[in-house]
Amino acid sequence: MKATLVPQKNAHNYYGMGTYLGLAGALLAMIVLFSSLSDHFFSYDTLSTLANQIPDLMVLSVGMTFVLIIGGIDLSVGSVLALAASAVSVAILGWGWSVMPAALLGMGCAALAGTITGSITVAWKIPSFIVSLGVLEMARGAAYQMTGSRTAYIGDAFAWLSNPVAFGISPSFIIALLIIVIAQAVLTRTVFGRYLIGIGTNEEAVRLAGINPKPYKILVFSMMGLLAGVAALFQISRLEAADPNAGSGLELQVIAAVVIGGTSLMGGRGSVISTFFGVLIISVLAAGLAQIGATEPTKRIITGAVIVIAVVLDTYRSQRAQRRN
Repeated sequence: MKATLVPQKNAHNYYGMGTYLGLAGALLAMIVLFSSLSDHFFSYDTLSTLANQIPDLMVLSVGMTFVLIIGGIDLSVGSVLALAASAVSVAILGWGWSVMPAALLGMGCAALAGTITGSITVAWKIPSFIVSLGVLEMARGAAYQMTGSRTAYIGDAFAWLSNPVAFGISPSFIIALLIIVIAQAVLTRTVFGRYLIGIGTNEEAVRLAGINPKPYKILVFSMMGLLAGVAALFQISRLEAADPNAGSGLELQVIAAVVIGGTSLMGGRGSVISTFFGVLIISVLAAGLAQIGATEPTKRIITGAVIVIAVVLDTYRSQRAQRRN
């Protein structure tokens, strides 16, 4: 009875084949456009390099999709990524730990940061926007403290994650794809996913159905932190270092990718597969603009315009859905 009160069906219908085809069409149009403007864009080397650069954005966007679905937002993900990377560097360089325990420590620190954000948000009913803004500053400060405000060079301990293994694709990209598939299945095929949709749609109705939304909301923020820790490992593998400035501004890219994918900023609606398309769109846009020689101000203007258009379209779709209901 409890699960049937959660409107997962509407969310599933909203993300039908038409939505995926629309996003795929937009992505294809961008690829065709940039291929016509640059002789080097549409090549296997360019596309494989792009794929190997986005695993951290992919996994962060998965977590942000879940956070937005429950009606929250997490601005701290970039700083939490830096915190996790800094913890790994301290464990390896300072304490002499091996790779696996250091990786677990980094992911644990990131998950703890997410748990703190979720717990404070739920316990005191403070908007997660404000709480995560505070955690953003604390996590960044802790990263600076751990590394002495300097880049810590770890070496090739995690290089296997970014070294291409087949067809120029790295293990980190494959792992990120698996996370996307699992997350989509959790969201659409499990009671847990239906509860999250319900919490974002009407939290009071979920509570009246006898379901306590608090632990679910905290768990989602914890998961967001954990995925930030995974993203930190991906970034360390590429840079062979832990940079306390890593992830600065990354939260804006993450939110942009999720919103472009169609996840509602108001909660209650989202799709991990659509978010993946959003990640590809924003990444192809950035790479294409760079290849055609667009200046930094121009890239920011165009990217910002795409985000605004995505938000306007989301609002329009929401209003149409409300009128139909």
